[in-house]
Amino acid sequence: MGEPILQELDKIIKRYQTISRISAAFFYAICVTLALNLFWEPGGVYASGITGAAQLVSTVVTRWFNFAFHTPFGMMSTGGILSTGTMLFILNVPLFILAWNKIGHRFTIFTMLSVLASTIMLRLLHFPPLTKDPILCGIFGAVINGLGTGMALRNNISTGGLDILGLVIRKKTGSSIGQINIAFNFVIVIFAGFLLGWPHALISALSIFINGRMIDSLYTTQQRLQVMIVTSHPKEVIAQIQADLRRGITIVHDAEGAFRHEEKTILFTVISQAEMYDFEVAMKKSDPYAFVSITQAVKILGRFYEPEIR
Repeated sequence: MGEPILQELDKIIKRYQTISRISAAFFYAICVTLALNLFWEPGGVYASGITGAAQLVSTVVTRWFNFAFHTPFGMMSTGGILSTGTMLFILNVPLFILAWNKIGHRFTIFTMLSVLASTIMLRLLHFPPLTKDPILCGIFGAVINGLGTGMALRNNISTGGLDILGLVIRKKTGSSIGQINIAFNFVIVIFAGFLLGWPHALISALSIFINGRMIDSLYTTQQRLQVMIVTSHPKEVIAQIQADLRRGITIVHDAEGAFRHEEKTILFTVISQAEMYDFEVAMKKSDPYAFVSITQAVKILGRFYEPEIR
């Protein structure tokens, strides 16, 4: 009797996750469309990653290689065909193949959905610009795009581009893609300077920074925290943390509190920023009077459990 209920519950959870992922994919597509068509492109601001690369290619084609030709559907131009939306999809194709082979099929399908929806919306939805002021366009475009990207990553889908490369590198080596990301975006900023002028390049750099901070504020799974717990009830704390968070714990016995000279136990563990609420609940259940110190973990060597992305 219990097993059919668990199977039904598992189906409900998977259905909910699927709906959440599809919703996040379309939400990202709307956000990137608003960011690009309403702010970045009218203000001459370049985005980060593959989106910025798509803008660069579209700008170069439109400026130097744009010519009209006849098709069965009428007069077309290379600039119109190789728009930012189209280039966004084309540049992501090799990364889809990488994600399919190295990360997971479901993950890749939802990522393709988000990029395809973005491509279609970028080509079909155009808005009269609210402003062409580069600074305002850079700031508001970054906030809107960062919101969409952060929500997509929180729902375990990627927006394509360097996200996929970052997940593959982290899965293989445990390190982040930070340096590659910085180098890639530095190239985009340099090209922006040559194509549109250095004021636009500097504003693009500011927009890329704001976009990154917005993503970090929403996608906290990759942020690691080192936790030190001083407790009189180590068995209860360990059992609760391992039940709720699935984290390894290091135990230091025979510690002594300096105020009352009571025997204490020190516990060390590492959690992600996204697990902070669950950790606080676990501590309230097991030992609400424990002393807890939480610091940012700069680098972690060794095994750190991460849920598998599928």
